[in-house]
Amino acid sequence: MTLAALVVPGAIPSPPESVWHLGPFPLRGYSLSILLGIAVAVYMTQRRWVARGGKSDDVLDIAFWAVPFGIVGGRMYHVISSPDQYFGKGGDPWSAFAVWEGGLGIWGAVAFGAVGAWIGCRRLGVRLAPFADALAPGLLVAQAVGRLGNWFNQELFGGPTTLPWGLRIDDLHLPAGYESGTLFHPTFLYEMLWNLAGAALLIWIDRRYRLGHGRVFWLYVVVYTTGRLWIELLRIDPAHMIGPFRLNVWTSIVVWLGALVAFVVVGRRHPGRETTLLLASPASQESEESAPDSAR
Repeated sequence: MTLAALVVPGAIPSPPESVWHLGPFPLRGYSLSILLGIAVAVYMTQRRWVARGGKSDDVLDIAFWAVPFGIVGGRMYHVISSPDQYFGKGGDPWSAFAVWEGGLGIWGAVAFGAVGAWIGCRRLGVRLAPFADALAPGLLVAQAVGRLGNWFNQELFGGPTTLPWGLRIDDLHLPAGYESGTLFHPTFLYEMLWNLAGAALLIWIDRRYRLGHGRVFWLYVVVYTTGRLWIELLRIDPAHMIGPFRLNVWTSIVVWLGALVAFVVVGRRHPGRETTLLLASPASQESEESAPDSAR
């Protein structure tokens, strides 16, 4: 038994298993966490979208496009940013498709998910910016719930620690060079708490200042990347390095700067909230509908 295990007997345990079987069907903790996170995000977005004047069913229609795009984009980013695991020596290229085993990069998920949301919004004739504002807090909560998947898989934890909330990792998932019983920073928990606090902050700021035109979404990016930066510095899982830092550290810095600039610029150009959620204003739609066929 290590010194950490003796000093901190009440550490956070890891789940004894991450897969359960319902007959021939496997139920994976990682997949269930992702699905639960998506469900919570949809529910929260529906309430916020309706409060902004939209229709509840719009969110389901847009999610039909955004969710698959987000999953594909998240997986692509993970595979591209961790190529050795799949295409390096001893890697398994086919496992790049095994999403249920873990590995969804948030940057790819948000970028591709935004493309899917844009398609869904265009089909419904609504603006993407206010929808993104309605989505932002729910997206943070979804990411918080999704991090439970890393706990189930015993992955993406931080370096060793003797803190009371150290995470126990079983020998099967123990990184090379560490003794059995070593405790690690539970970065999944850090990110969960950060994201939940960030979601509450976004909701409060949005109610207090009535942000619009995508500013809540850009603020979400600022909040998330701020937390992701220091959490990423704690992690010890293999990652592509650029200079002294992991790729995701640099990505967090670049995305944080871009989001901050966007938040400020949009705020100066559009200080208030949208007066309509529609791509075309109601007045223009009415005039188009009332115009004679020869004028259309």
